Amino acid sequence: MTTTRTRITKAVIPAAGLGTRFLPATKATPKEMLPVVDKPAIQYVVEEAVTAGLSDVLMVTGRNKRPLEDHFDRNYELEQVLRDKGDAAKLARVQESSDLATMHYVRQGDPRGLGHAVLCAAPHVGDQPFAVLLGDDLIDPRDPLLTKMIEVQEEHGGSVIALMEVEPESIHLYGAAAARPTADQDVVRVSDLVEKPSAEEAPSNLAIIGRYVLDPGVFEVLRKTRPGRGGEIQLTDALQSLASDTSLGGPVHGVVFRGRRYDTGDRGDYLRAIVRLACEREDLGPDFRDWLRSYVTEEM
Repeated sequence: MTTTRTRITKAVIPAAGLGTRFLPATKATPKEMLPVVDKPAIQYVVEEAVTAGLSDVLMVTGRNKRPLEDHFDRNYELEQVLRDKGDAAKLARVQESSDLATMHYVRQGDPRGLGHAVLCAAPHVGDQPFAVLLGDDLIDPRDPLLTKMIEVQEEHGGSVIALMEVEPESIHLYGAAAARPTADQDVVRVSDLVEKPSAEEAPSNLAIIGRYVLDPGVFEVLRKTRPGRGGEIQLTDALQSLASDTSLGGPVHGVVFRGRRYDTGDRGDYLRAIVRLACEREDLGPDFRDWLRSYVTEEM
């Protein structure tokens, strides 16, 4: 007998964080709206969801996040100015963000952690599996990580998390997974998860990065999950419960990602992400790479 699984169409993007690492830039501007070359970081994330077939996007926001809604809405005045100028190229770029997906918004209220932010999506998601994308991790569109994760979820059910091998001294910055191989290359079965362990406590060097495909059973687990590290409701803790008791919502698998990832979570990596993406642009790359070579040569 073949089991028919619900096709995944919904994505949840938590975007309620305060962005304190980027102060003072984020005092009045959401960190998700900081530009990566010439697009805000959040647009890359929504584009990734849409490319993976997720046309229904819920953004979990907080206070001072109204610019996120404005960015994905129409700006009729600006569009008319560009029409009057005959600037079709800029008009298309302005309209691109408002035509990407069906966007929805809900406020988190109190910032009580990633697990709580995901729980805020329960009324919208209902009893369907769904994806969660964190805005700090930008995945290169040439490496279809989310598409692979959805395929794994459709095959095995349960939940799927994105994993990446990191140096042991860096594992304390991530959630860490204990996992065993499966017959599918770079797909593992997760047996345990620990949020931001020390190098000595970490079950492996497999770190959780910001992509998840979750069984709706995670909501009931999150409702019962007590605050963990940092006094927040941790999604990692809920996933650990799912991994240890599959009756709560199926197994937990991981996809080990070996592609191109741009970390915009801290200032140094944010700058490196901009440089890397600018270098790869057809319209900017050639001149920018030439300038960069000259600059590095002169400085060295």
